[in-house]
Amino acid sequence: MPIMTPRFAGKRVLITGATSGIGLAGARLLANEGAELILTGTNHDRLASLTDEFNSATVILNDASRPDTGSALVEGLAGRGLDGLWLNAGYADVAPISDVDADLFDTMMATNVRGPLLHMAALSGRLNEGASVVVTSSTSAYEGAPSTAVYAATKAALIAAARTWAVELAPRAIRVNTLVPGAIDTGFRRFMNDESRITFESGVLGRVPLGRMGTPTEAAAVALFLLSDESSYVTAGQYPVDGGLIRR
Repeated sequence: MPIMTPRFAGKRVLITGATSGIGLAGARLLANEGAELILTGTNHDRLASLTDEFNSATVILNDASRPDTGSALVEGLAGRGLDGLWLNAGYADVAPISDVDADLFDTMMATNVRGPLLHMAALSGRLNEGASVVVTSSTSAYEGAPSTAVYAATKAALIAAARTWAVELAPRAIRVNTLVPGAIDTGFRRFMNDESRITFESGVLGRVPLGRMGTPTEAAAVALFLLSDESSYVTAGQYPVDGGLIRR
């Protein structure tokens, strides 16, 4: 039988927000498929764990909410280009309409919208011809779940940004797609108290035909398809990983 070459052999891929959840699952899948990895996060202990697990990866402390972090990522590339970029870093908080204030808005917009936009601005020139970009959004962009107005707005903004990037970068054969996870068991909703989280998740699962939450690996596998050459004629798309979530 012919020996199959790993899909990402010789390819360089940067993942923001790689210390947990879908980003970490993706890093593991990419490593198994031969990718050279650049991984970022904000938690020192988790970054140390990444260094231990991925001893050949470049690990960078990088807070997407800070406006200067795009240039720091460029420095981390050491003059080399990227074959894949996965803008995955994100932050979530919830509040009913009457409790939304400037601090909540500014913090979430800085991390979820300004961060990816500035990262893309800094890194777009370092994307190799034919590279692929994946942006992590969320089904919150269209779910209409109570108390998620600001978070949902940030994730909807990413879908819009990704579509414009896809058009702008198409002359360089660079593809841009959006990963849209639904109820994925990542611990991402740890900002909720247990009662609120259970109520929220049970409400979502009641609208998921598959009847269960997804795993980080299931979501990451879709991102890998979009980052790989297998999706060479796929761009400006939104790819839900939500178990068939029935919209309200």
